[in-house]
Amino acid sequence: MLCGFLNINKPSGPTSRRVVDVVDRLVRPTRVGHAGTLDPLATGVLVVALGRATRLISNVQSGVKQYQARFRLGQTSPTDDISGDVHVSDPAPDVSRDQLEGTLARWVGEFEQVPPQFSAAKVGGRRAYSLAREGAAVQLKPRMIEVQRIEVSAWKSPDLELEITCGSGTYIRALARDLGAALGCGALMSGLVRTHVGPFEISEAVAPDVLTAENLGDHLQPPLVAVAGLSRQVCSDDEIVAIGHGRRVECRASLEDEAAQVALVDASGKLLAVAEVRADTGELAPRHVFVSQ
Repeated sequence: MLCGFLNINKPSGPTSRRVVDVVDRLVRPTRVGHAGTLDPLATGVLVVALGRATRLISNVQSGVKQYQARFRLGQTSPTDDISGDVHVSDPAPDVSRDQLEGTLARWVGEFEQVPPQFSAAKVGGRRAYSLAREGAAVQLKPRMIEVQRIEVSAWKSPDLELEITCGSGTYIRALARDLGAALGCGALMSGLVRTHVGPFEISEAVAPDVLTAENLGDHLQPPLVAVAGLSRQVCSDDEIVAIGHGRRVECRASLEDEAAQVALVDASGKLLAVAEVRADTGELAPRHVFVSQ
């Protein structure tokens, strides 16, 4: 049974779901999931999980993301990007690079961000984009996000290029929207490339149209890559049997956090399970098991 991750270079145009469906048709009945949606306009790293690796999607989603973004100042749209009905308020805003950098500094760190009206955020059990398409007024609650870095890589009015490093849940379109509002000229996202999701890099990503049922396994990365940052414990043969039955094992790993997760591996480095420390006994309790007996 297939188990692992595909690092796919999503093209501009199709939805993330459509790209995942390409994989799904190749591997059925293996379970398929993905770690973080990209807008149809966007390109770059889309991580697709197969089989038991879908249990580690949250580990991938929590990884740091890096983007190369293009904003266009002096324009707005309901979708906060060029895919919507674009309104041009100023074809060449008079904004200096220093002004841009000073304003962008407001969004480095932890802060609350309101998702775009056309987003997958839910309102009363429905997706915001579905309500927005019906013309309904959507009231979205702000979410706490973290942006570690925003750097201006190019600026020639009205086009701005940025490199952004951020955490999960960040809407780059919303950053464009908020920057335009702060500058008083409006702005939208005109392009986006996701270059990293945790350990997955665009330089190693494969185009979806290259994948076949015969070569897909060649591009599959092992589940261990999703938990590369966890402490590891190499298990004995007896412990491997116990883990396969979901039983706890002794904790010998060096932990900085008593509540930390631990990657349990065999002598070859293959992931057996992700385990959590039990505070009452100090043992490791398997949570996501990848070995069976």
